[in-house]
Amino acid sequence: QVQLVESGGGLVQAGGSLRLSCAASGRTFSNYHMGWFRQAPGKEREFVAAITSGWSSGGTYYSDSVKGRFTISRDNAKNTVYLQMNSLKPEDTAVYCCAADLNWAGVRNQAEYWGQGTQVTVSS
Repeated sequence: QVQLVESGGGLVQAGGSLRLSCAASGRTFSNYHMGWFRQAPGKEREFVAAITSGWSSGGTYYSDSVKGRFTISRDNAKNTVYLQMNSLKPEDTAVYCCAADLNWAGVRNQAEYWGQGTQVTVSS
């Protein structure tokens, strides 16, 4: 079983930056593709970004709404995946969750494992 714990959320002004971290427990972190999702009040969960497993070449995939502003990365030695968020907008306000799945498609929709999330609030 993989347990995921997010951190790094908070309040930031529009145009600012924030870096989220997702720490994973377990001994098979490198086998998993990792993803980030977000959910705002009253809205359905939305895919944000994904990165291939530690045994891959580091391929990434982003939603159109964040491409060019957000960067996903991972440090397999630390069992951690990151989401660097720049040029933040009020519409980025949401609870951000990380996810893990052995299948590439899984971390872009319904993943096998999920974290509890961290709140990101962007003021206008």
